[in-house]
Amino acid sequence: MHEVGIITSMLHTVADIMEQEQLTVVEKIVLEVGELSGVVPHYMEECFPAAAYKTRFADTKLEIEVVPGIVKCNRCGLEFNGFQYDLRCPDCGNGKELTPLSGRELTIREIIGC
Repeated sequence: MHEVGIITSMLHTVADIMEQEQLTVVEKIVLEVGELSGVVPHYMEECFPAAAYKTRFADTKLEIEVVPGIVKCNRCGLEFNGFQYDLRCPDCGNGKELTPLSGRELTIREIIGC
């Protein structure tokens, strides 16, 4: 489960931003996690309390916004949710020639603090 490492790295990044912006408290962190990113949002939510335990982020809330994994079929041109259809075009059955359009994100979208 690499989500623990991702959360730990994200908290280091947020700590750096806190110093740059002279924040003393972070109330909430909003992450965008793409369906095609290889990261499981549910695991991120479960790992966060353990990673934040006994740190300055212990009372910080984590909000995760899931970005749909939209892909385009290079054979028939259909745009569809690749995650929903197991990366196989529901129109022509193509599963190899797909171009990802969204859903590969893993981004700190917002830090709310003071």
